[in-house]
Amino acid sequence: MSGGGSHLKDEGSKGQVIIAGGAAGLISRFLTAPLDVLKIRLQLQTGPPRRRGFGGNGSGSIRSGTVNTFKQILHDEGVTAFWKGNVPAELLYVAYGAVQFSTYRMTNKLLQSFSLPNTVDTFISGASAGAVATSLTYPLDLLRTRFAAQGRDRIYINMRSSVLDIARTEGFKGFFQGLSPAVGQVIPYMGLFFSIYEILRPPLAEVSLPFGSGDACAGILSGIFAKSGVFPLDLIRKRLQVQGPMRARYAGGSIPVYKGAWKTGRVIVATEGWRGLYRGLGISLFKSAPASAVTMWTYEHALKVLRMTKREEQ
Repeated sequence: MSGGGSHLKDEGSKGQVIIAGGAAGLISRFLTAPLDVLKIRLQLQTGPPRRRGFGGNGSGSIRSGTVNTFKQILHDEGVTAFWKGNVPAELLYVAYGAVQFSTYRMTNKLLQSFSLPNTVDTFISGASAGAVATSLTYPLDLLRTRFAAQGRDRIYINMRSSVLDIARTEGFKGFFQGLSPAVGQVIPYMGLFFSIYEILRPPLAEVSLPFGSGDACAGILSGIFAKSGVFPLDLIRKRLQVQGPMRARYAGGSIPVYKGAWKTGRVIVATEGWRGLYRGLGISLFKSAPASAVTMWTYEHALKVLRMTKREEQ
């Protein structure tokens, strides 16, 4: 584990940061995939909150609440449904993790000449890392969402067919539906996440915790605080990502037509109330804790192994 007084910006070469970031994304995604699918299904539920339903064909009924949604996915689609979209998601998380950590480190180094307060430096670096990583990997994020939103009615058979179909029916811009709320969400989210993490990490590193889990604890707390503040934009992004000619065939089958982030938010509030913007928040926070913990713990330890290996070779 890294020393208690060091910071992410001070650690590892560019290559080591990219490898460690990719490994962190890969492992985090695989372990939290079921929670991610469950969150997406909850975010795509429309209509008045608390309207219940169970059974049906997996594409037309409305399920309300985390437990009911979990039961119906398991009942209609089987346990493997919780890993739907795992191939584009794994590619997304590996690429996102590599770009995110390398951009964070590079931006931090560029800002050193400005002598900014550490919290400001960290916030700008984190926000930049999130914006760049989100923009570059967004098509994979959209594919992940669409695969996870499929019920028993399979819209896309595999990644190749999904890419060809979206390109044919929606054009190039189809791969970037919902990008504006995604970037609008990730800038404050990643800024807050890295700022809180850098504040909490040094003191927690001094605490004697099993398996060097101070990094994980700092990641958990950072993820929860940051996620809570920007969740409505994440929900709006998901609703926009499933727009297009196949909109009515996704699980739930009642996703309205949305145009633009601001109008989407207004429609959701008008038809579902303010609570509609927070569908899936509970499971999102529940997912955020282990995802953030696994990501930061894996990143720190992968970086440590890479640095030790390099020293031994020298």
